[in-house]
Amino acid sequence: LGDVYKRQVLACQFELTIDPSLSPLVTVTNPTTSPIAPAKDLAISASNLTLTLGSEAAPVDILRGIDLDIEHGDVVALLGPSGSGKSSLMAVLSGLERATGGSLTVTGQDFSNLDEDGLAAARRGRIGIVLQAFHLLPTMTAAENVATPMELAGSRDGSVRAVAELEAVGLGHRIAHYPTELSGGEQQRVAIARATAPRPGLIFADEPTGNLDVHTGEEIIELLFARRAETGATLLIITHDPALAAMCDRVLTMADGVIVSDERSGNVAAQAAE
Repeated sequence: LGDVYKRQVLACQFELTIDPSLSPLVTVTNPTTSPIAPAKDLAISASNLTLTLGSEAAPVDILRGIDLDIEHGDVVALLGPSGSGKSSLMAVLSGLERATGGSLTVTGQDFSNLDEDGLAAARRGRIGIVLQAFHLLPTMTAAENVATPMELAGSRDGSVRAVAELEAVGLGHRIAHYPTELSGGEQQRVAIARATAPRPGLIFADEPTGNLDVHTGEEIIELLFARRAETGATLLIITHDPALAAMCDRVLTMADGVIVSDERSGNVAAQAAE
């Protein structure tokens, strides 16, 4: 019976068919197993991420153990008061700043041990960044501001793609204008075109309407969401505005260098309406 029992056990493990005439004294039931959840498709995965600035004698902890996963295609808002660490978190996640500790994988690449040159190479063509102050080069036209990063990355059709992207953001008539000849809203449209022209999988926007009036800001947000939807990129927006956050799929709130809440936008929309 010992051999028969072993065969019954193996049958349970490998789902073999057993001759019913070979019944042991002990009945073995087929163990139940829980289905394995499919692995998440992550654009960002951070574990115990820290950022400490200042001197050894007077260190300042900016980020204090951030754990965060963001899936590809998500639109995520990061809320928090000034000094909460949200812009610093964006800087680390986008590779503009090196983390002090923890692990970080962005668009499939391990950022944890990369130096500044390595981070710059990792961002190229994969990450687009839109900042509050536009950061356009004043000696270059709108088209040149959009084309130059692509050309530096080795693109042979940077100029053609720049013109096409400027047309897509409504600036086809401004391609030869310099930043000083553009309004604030137009400069931010150029910045959006520069961020989206390489078709990155991940876009960061840090207070993209902070220097704009309300009406122009609404137009810029509508444009940013439209360009993201067309490309399918993951979008992370840093903002103080709960109404803007409510337009996103997911809302993270930071305080004192940590994420204190993580919720779907419906909850934030209700709070904003109260």
